[in-house]
Amino acid sequence: MKQATQTMGRALVSALVVAFIATAGWAQSITWLGTLRGRGTESYAFDVSANGSVVVGQWRNPAGQMHAFRWTETSGMQDLGTLGGGRSEAYDVSADGSVVVGESRNFAGRQRAFRWTAENGMQDLGTLGGEESEAYGVSADGRVVVGWAQNAAGQLRAFRWMAESGMQDLGTLSGYDHSWALDVSADGSVVVGFASLLNEWGDIDLQRSRAFRWTVLGGMEDLNLTYADLLTDGSVLRVATAVSPDGRYIVGWGYNATTEREEAFLLDTGALRREGDVNGDGCVDDADLLAVLLAFGGQGYRNEDLNWDGIIDDADLLIVLFHFGNGC
Repeated sequence: MKQATQTMGRALVSALVVAFIATAGWAQSITWLGTLRGRGTESYAFDVSANGSVVVGQWRNPAGQMHAFRWTETSGMQDLGTLGGGRSEAYDVSADGSVVVGESRNFAGRQRAFRWTAENGMQDLGTLGGEESEAYGVSADGRVVVGWAQNAAGQLRAFRWMAESGMQDLGTLSGYDHSWALDVSADGSVVVGFASLLNEWGDIDLQRSRAFRWTVLGGMEDLNLTYADLLTDGSVLRVATAVSPDGRYIVGWGYNATTEREEAFLLDTGALRREGDVNGDGCVDDADLLAVLLAFGGQGYRNEDLNWDGIIDDADLLIVLFHFGNGC
């Protein structure tokens, strides 16, 4: 049964690939986003939605202020405004482009993490008891936001925010007072960033920083300790800047002892979830196939949405069929 299903799945994939190549080509293009209604002097894009239809960033208005923007092909550039101050920046956008996160100055001139939606506008996510915060990443469905926030003691701490529970202090690594969260996996379960100390001038001391990964079950861990076997030459992972949608791959930069210089890194943490394994039991089998079939046609970024495009459809079913029997 398993062998027959797997064979059928591979045949379907092959047929789809051949049909696609025969009927479609890759169109190349570049679109300059300009500024709002041609006014202002400059603009910068920082992120794009999964299908490329929504772009976010910041633009400089005629008054010289930098404001967060959201751009679509149909509506052009939209100024997202501020939280009362003169500046805002949009750093990340959800997979479908509906949720934008970043930072904005409030009426008091303090920078605050924000979450923007068309329904609610720009929402101040608050702090951990201090005065300032900043949001850098958002999960695929827009439900989880990560960044840093100041606590009551004046320390900067990585946070994970959810609408139902508010802002959670993720803590920091042993020996460090401060931490920053820079990115989050598609389902919001894995957060990456770095922990650091401040130097005598009050700036981040990146030469002594350490990259971290935070998970719901494991909390915050130093990647240098977890993957020490990969760093036996004295190399150091200083900052983790981004994580793949499934949480497996982490990128950032650190010190490469072999070349004796600072370099970007790609860390493969191993298969946290086998491709096609919906329930995470290590085996792609009938249970995974049934899970996708029961959720078929549903929307939302969850485990059954194996390609993280926001809908559970034929593509997800084919992933299970193609890998059927793996790990069993």
